[in-house]
Amino acid sequence: MLLLSHSELDVYKRAFAISMKLFEASKKFPPEEKYSLTDQVRRSSRSVCSNLAEAWRKRRYEAAFVAKLNDCEGEAAETQVWIQYAVECQYLNRDAAVEFYTEYDAVLGMLVNMISHAKEWTLK
Repeated sequence: MLLLSHSELDVYKRAFAISMKLFEASKKFPPEEKYSLTDQVRRSSRSVCSNLAEAWRKRRYEAAFVAKLNDCEGEAAETQVWIQYAVECQYLNRDAAVEFYTEYDAVLGMLVNMISHAKEWTLK
């Protein structure tokens, strides 16, 4: 199947969906976290998708493509850390956190697979 846009990637769709769920959950975080935990978890979760879009456009150069995918991987892992903080601060219940964390593990796996098979994704 020929993909025409980053938004057609399964990993993008999955990362976007979970970031939106996390955004909704973060609306319940206390006001004093607005410029801290709330902002950080929203920023890092959104960065997974924005870096995927950048990676997609850099497919002409394998090294640049992989570098952006590595950025995605870092942002996904960072999001998992913020999820842990949200649980420990009692802003997010453990069941929701497990869902988010598990979904980011799946996204991370997909990203690692893309990195490992970068030649298949880059333009010839």
